[in-house]
Amino acid sequence: MSKLSKLCPCGTDLNYTVCCGKFHKGKIHAATAEALMRSRYSAYVLDLTQYIFRTWDETTRPTLQSLRDGNTQQFIGLKVLSTSKGGADDVLGTVEFIATYKVGDQLFEHHENSRFKRHKKRWVYVEPI
Repeated sequence: MSKLSKLCPCGTDLNYTVCCGKFHKGKIHAATAEALMRSRYSAYVLDLTQYIFRTWDETTRPTLQSLRDGNTQQFIGLKVLSTSKGGADDVLGTVEFIATYKVGDQLFEHHENSRFKRHKKRWVYVEPI
């Protein structure tokens, strides 16, 4: 089964092409901070470093090469715990989540409360808070 015909890695019950896939193709932008966070998680799962780089605020993002070099984990699941603001009419928002992943045989959880902002009419990831 190709990556385009299965459920989206972000944890919704939607097909990848109608969920995060549409953002990854760059035809439309996420309307909310949560949608952007989910699409970024899916991009980590699918190793789409260009998308991760493009959706990271330019004032806080690492180099593209460091993103490519640092992706050694296998992501297993995403749980969104809460959101604050980050809607279609907001300019700032936060999303708290837990991403479960493996490195080798070890299982880890990454718990983060992320800050997002709207920049040039699209949401970008800023930093953990």
